[in-house]
Amino acid sequence: MVRTLRKFTIAASFSLLLSPLMAQEVDYPRDTSYTLHSAFQKYVKRHPFIKIVKAEIPEDVAKKEDLVYRQLGNRDLKLDVYYPAQKKEKYPAVLLVHGGGWRTGDPSLLEPMAQRLAAEGYVTILPEYRLSLEAPYPAALHDLKAAVRWLRTQSQEFPIDTAKVAVLGASAGGQLAALLGTTSGLPKFEGEGGNNQYSSAVQAIVDIDGVLAFHHPESEEGSMAAQWLGGTYEEVPENWEEASALRHAGSQTPPMLFIGSAFPRFLAGKNDMLKILNQYDIYTESYTLPEAPHSFWLFHPWFEPTLDYTLGFLDRVLKEKEVELK
Repeated sequence: MVRTLRKFTIAASFSLLLSPLMAQEVDYPRDTSYTLHSAFQKYVKRHPFIKIVKAEIPEDVAKKEDLVYRQLGNRDLKLDVYYPAQKKEKYPAVLLVHGGGWRTGDPSLLEPMAQRLAAEGYVTILPEYRLSLEAPYPAALHDLKAAVRWLRTQSQEFPIDTAKVAVLGASAGGQLAALLGTTSGLPKFEGEGGNNQYSSAVQAIVDIDGVLAFHHPESEEGSMAAQWLGGTYEEVPENWEEASALRHAGSQTPPMLFIGSAFPRFLAGKNDMLKILNQYDIYTESYTLPEAPHSFWLFHPWFEPTLDYTLGFLDRVLKEKEVELK
């Protein structure tokens, strides 16, 4: 369902599906077809045992919401922050990027993951970013890099260790996370999002079922990718290649974790990426959840192993803990 919302405040009946970031007046097109509820209705037919992972703030976690990290004329891009309430030390930060085919979805989809990571000693940031109906590639990437720079300005407000920042994404968010993490130091990908005296580099990447190469033998990306990238591969091949993290992988790529569903096409290019990273002796982990559908991270029984793999990887890379590989 595609809706163009003009000076319209989203009704309270959507509050269980949409984050506070969405409860605002907007004057740009929104596609509301991908929600937690719609994903559940799709997958429960084949997996009747699944249960929705509920968003619940742990007692020792604090939250600040609707913080503006970038202004674009009359358009404010906002984010929510979860962090350990005690503030006894500086903690690594994780930027979580939601999926939805670069066209739909919202930050609330990764709220449970953000909450649980915060309970384990991470400052987690859930940003909104411009989707394809509002602005095509590379706008989303510019927004997310601006969010990373913004979080580095907030070390006095939040207990952030600005030298230890990770990006995590799922589906289209995984693609964006991988692209963000592999393009550090390349001016053309930074955008004009402010705080440019700060770095947008990250020290770890978690890609959950997000494509690494758009034009690849394993990839089946089509119309939604084409809408975001400004045309088909035949029309704009440079965008399809440039937006692929595989193209930018090299010696400066940070450690990476890949978590995949039962459908390899969603992580198209992963094996080629692993070869490059292994060549440079860059730390990687890769896991597949057998029989898991796409969007598995939204549901039990797959949420817990996804969280465990993510937490173990981040602890090893950012906290330098001796955590046993599972």
